[in-house]
Amino acid sequence: MKIPAILTIALALAAPVLAQDDLGNLSDNPYAPDSSSGLANQYNPNSVSNPYGTYGSPYSNKSATNPYATDPPKLYDDQGNYHGKLSANQFDPDSTSNQFGRYGSQFSPDSINNQFGAGSPYTPDSPNNQFGHGMHIEGDEN
Repeated sequence: MKIPAILTIALALAAPVLAQDDLGNLSDNPYAPDSSSGLANQYNPNSVSNPYGTYGSPYSNKSATNPYATDPPKLYDDQGNYHGKLSANQFDPDSTSNQFGRYGSQFSPDSINNQFGAGSPYTPDSPNNQFGHGMHIEGDEN
């Protein structure tokens, strides 16, 4: 059976998306099932809340808590819009901890640190909404 060219192209474009780890949601809501604030996520090996896991260890290059990490997890809202790297690295231009960057500045509409933008406590996909589900966290499998 021959695979149509359009299907081959679609599969090739989808391949990079498939190479992502689902790390749950960055959320202040401890009762949301996939919340990084939930108690169950402290023991999940792929959680950013687990200090012994790949994405929560202060020594891992893929960690959200390592201030020198170059490959930390990435944040996405409900519409799939990118909101930077969930990182403690203050010098990475895409880091949520870079106070002068697009995703870390308290004045940028794309920043989770802006209470009137992406970080509003009133939008359901904001990490700062105690009753919402937060933003989706994705990490690279490689």
